[in-house]
Formats: sequence, C-alpha cells, structure tokens
Amino acid sequence: MLGSAFAPAKINLALHITGRRADGYHRLDSLVVFAAIGDTIEAIAAPDTTEPTLDIVGPFAAGLDSGSDNLVLRAARAHAAAGGRIDGLALRLIKRLPVASGIGGGSADAAATLRLLDTIAPLPSAGADTRLAMATRLGADVPMCLRSTPLRATGIGERIEPLRHFPTLPMVLVNPGVAVSTPSVFKRLEHADNLPLPEFPLAFADAAALAEWLIQTRNDLEAGAVGALPVIADALAALNATTGCLLARMSGSGATVFGLFADATMAKLAAERIAAQHPEWWVVATTAEGA
Repeated sequence: MLGSAFAPAKINLALHITGRRADGYHRLDSLVVFAAIGDTIEAIAAPDTTEPTLDIVGPFAAGLDSGSDNLVLRAARAHAAAGGRIDGLALRLIKRLPVASGIGGGSADAAATLRLLDTIAPLPSAGADTRLAMATRLGADVPMCLRSTPLRATGIGERIEPLRHFPTLPMVLVNPGVAVSTPSVFKRLEHADNLPLPEFPLAFADAAALAEWLIQTRNDLEAGAVGALPVIADALAALNATTGCLLARMSGSGATVFGLFADATMAKLAAERIAAQHPEWWVVATTAEGA
C-alpha cells in the first residue's frame, strides 16, 4: 500500500439556513466538528493503469457506485487536472459510515482523497489555495472536510473560520437505518431567511458549557427531515432518554442524530443501551477532537 487517509464524519452541531442565492444554493451558518469515526481511503500500486480504479469495501459498501462519478474518482481527476499524477494507482474506499446520512461521508471521502494524493503525488505548485479551489469545485461540504477541525462555515459552506479553545466532545451517533434525500429535506424548509448563529464566547470550558450555548441554536433542517421520516424523532428520543445526554440533535440533513455527553464513559453506556434497544440501528460512541 502506498498510503492511506482518514475521512472523519462531519457533525453539524448547529445548522442555520440564512438565505438562498439566485442560483438555488442555500446560505448557511454552521458549527461543525469531526468525529473519530469515519471512512478510509487507501492507495495501492497498480503499475499498468493510466487512471485510478476504485474498490469499495466495508460495512456500508453495498449498493455504492464505484464508477467515474464517485466523488473519490472525481477528486482524483481534479488532482490530475491541477498537475498531479494519478497513473499507476488503484484506490480503495473502506466505507464505515452510513450512506446519505447527514455526516458528510462522500465529501469527507473526496477531501481525504485530495490529502492522500497530495502526499504520495504532490502537485507541482502545491498550496492551500489550490487545494481549497479543488475542494470547492467538488462540493460545498468538501472544503470543510479538507480542514477536518472545529470550524464555523458560512456562505454556502466555502467561508471557513477555524475555531480555537474548543473542547473535545464525547458523543453518541445514531442512524436509524434510513437514507435521507437532501434536496427533499430542503424542499420542506419553511423559511430560508433565518437568523445566523449567536455570538460565540471566547472559549468553551467543556462539553457541558458548549451544550448549554447550543440550546439557543438549532438545525433548521431537522423539522423537515423528521416530517419526512418520523423515525428520526425516535432516535432523538432514544438519546434524550439516556443518562447524561446534554443535548440531542440531528446532523446536517439527517438521518444521523448525535448526543453530547460530559465524558466518554457516559457516552459508551448510552450507546450500549440504545444498541440493545434498537439492534437494527447504527449506534456508535465516539469523540470529536477539540482545538
């Protein structure tokens, strides 16, 4: 193997929809962190190939298209278009995150591909601006995933402000086993001109302090997603019923929901309880690294 890159799950702790552009893209104001669970991209030597192939394996590989429109291969082509070499490579995606689940799986995979290729086949004029431009063309969430650090995203997601003095967050992720169509959730959005996030404090002391601040924020897509798929409300209720859950909310356009906890032990116990009650759901205790 020539190398690998981790593609962490992207968690929207808050997601305010603040407007809509003439081209149809929605403006947002979002607080984003990245979990310690995610997919992995691997590069393997394939001397006789001129363009990378893609093999998809892992617990959520079933049904995924490994053809040329896959974001991983699109990222590889973007790397080549910027002057990087992609011949002699085969790519493998280990898919551990549920598909169409609101935690940025495809975007994270694309960003990880860019990072990996820039390591094993650097661009002739490598630079942060070049990588960011490539990421932006691949999708609105890809620039955030390229950072993979606590951040605030505005615009359509391309304006990124890394956050400092941010706590590590023990959390539980729950997906009730349904895929959500992002366009359909946006169609259910009642108002596209909501207020942005409130003012940030200089620092959050711990997960409890952050959760208290988050109470005054929201995910503007949650109501529409729950209306389309009521099982999301069941997942939120399951989290809220656990001991020590500080805040439960949907991430992105769903259907994955998260619960914040004061410590990893509480998160682990909560995940075990929910998994026992709902063995058909995807449930994992993890952390989101601070800054």
